[in-house]
Amino acid sequence: MPTQPSFTMGIEEEYLLVDRDSLALAEAPDGLMAACQSELQDQVSPEFLQCQIEIGTRVCKNITEAREDLRRLRACVASQAAKYNLAPIAVSCHPFEDWKDQSHTDKDRYNALEKDLGGVARRMLICGMHVHVGLEDDALRVDLMPQMSYFLPHLLALSTSSPFWQGEDTGLASYRISVFDNLPRTGLPPKFESWADYQNTAKVLVDLDLIEDTTKIWWDLRPSDHYPTLETRICDVSPRMEHTLSLAALTQSLLRMLWRMKEQNLRWREYDRFLIGENRWRAQRYGVTDGLIDFGRRQIVPFPELMDELIDLVHQDAEALDCLAEVEALRGIVSHGTSADRQRRVASDAQTDPMKAVVRHLIEEFHQDL
Repeated sequence: MPTQPSFTMGIEEEYLLVDRDSLALAEAPDGLMAACQSELQDQVSPEFLQCQIEIGTRVCKNITEAREDLRRLRACVASQAAKYNLAPIAVSCHPFEDWKDQSHTDKDRYNALEKDLGGVARRMLICGMHVHVGLEDDALRVDLMPQMSYFLPHLLALSTSSPFWQGEDTGLASYRISVFDNLPRTGLPPKFESWADYQNTAKVLVDLDLIEDTTKIWWDLRPSDHYPTLETRICDVSPRMEHTLSLAALTQSLLRMLWRMKEQNLRWREYDRFLIGENRWRAQRYGVTDGLIDFGRRQIVPFPELMDELIDLVHQDAEALDCLAEVEALRGIVSHGTSADRQRRVASDAQTDPMKAVVRHLIEEFHQDL
């Protein structure tokens, strides 16, 4: 009888550093990175741009462990940044800064990225949130990928936090996706018939020295190169820590639901990537303010109804994983809006400098759950 997956979780987040006075982006001082790494070791690292910093939780058995570790990581970055009059913001695009004014981190991996990708890489003034879920069986990871892809637009819609770009409202809830999709090897994952099929496909690019390993494959959902996990990469980063945890809990619960169906000799229907891509666009454009397509019903279903259906779908699994409260808390995002909606409200209400008002709001939200 197959062994049940661990369904452990790990969360990675990327933050931007801003000056507390000007609210503009600021490069991470060497002393800041050194202090964070002294306290957090390899759980913190530089990112592609010098104004970015990345954290990753330990392997967590449940959402309680994830909350404790994520709070510790966020609190460390915030307290060390404050010593330099800086603050982290967990947002996928800075509201008013220009990518042309930023410098990339002088590190072999990032130097190679800029060389390989040219101007596409230089525009990458974006941050994301990734969730790893422990699925130790390689064949299971590949089998669940096309089924899990159906739910990627739902996760994106709930996470959207990047409505502004270079001081303008883009009209999108997630402009980050538009920037990221300029990279190669992005978007919805293709379907593979087996783990060997996936390995052989990736090996073509590795053997040609086009990529050194599968970490250079940036699909919305991928088998991790380093860990026995399936990794969702579609989400914008969430300013509020509790929203990050709710999205991680939903991701974990969905994968357990799909595994449970498999154990009952059932499957979630695999829809064409073209159709899922339409929902991905709707999530990118509207967040939760408009619905997604229910392909079975051939209707656009409002997000409150979709959220109720999702919670019913994973209720048993969220209970088993002890994260039902976090999953049910996603109703609050649907009712009150995503970060993109909150940012727009702040900008609309601001008497002066609406984009700076948005950054101040993002600083406050980062500290809200610490």
